[in-house]
Amino acid sequence: MKINTFMPEKLKSFFMEELKMADHYFVKKDFQISWHHLERAHILGQPYPYQHTLAHWKMLIFGLKTKNRKEIIGQIPRLLIGGVKSFVGEIPVGNTGGANIPALKSMKIPADLYRLIDENR
Repeated sequence: MKINTFMPEKLKSFFMEELKMADHYFVKKDFQISWHHLERAHILGQPYPYQHTLAHWKMLIFGLKTKNRKEIIGQIPRLLIGGVKSFVGEIPVGNTGGANIPALKSMKIPADLYRLIDENR
């Protein structure tokens, strides 16, 4: 079992940039692109308790602001459990984090994110 506590600084900048882009596109009311960046942030942050929880928090806020009942209901258990699963190293790798995907489903990590993760551990 691998215990993750802190995201490497090199990777953290990419995670924060994805969150920044999500906010940028949300303000422009381009919700599809905003959500895409939240999913990318989730993939990057998933192994790390704080970032994983933050990604789900941002997804919950997105659901509240867009009045998406399915996303709100889907994010609550993810928000409560996601960070714990990261801490003990039991995450479904590559999962994009939204309520439209089963919480325990592993997915292929996009090539560019895979490279970032591999190069910045």
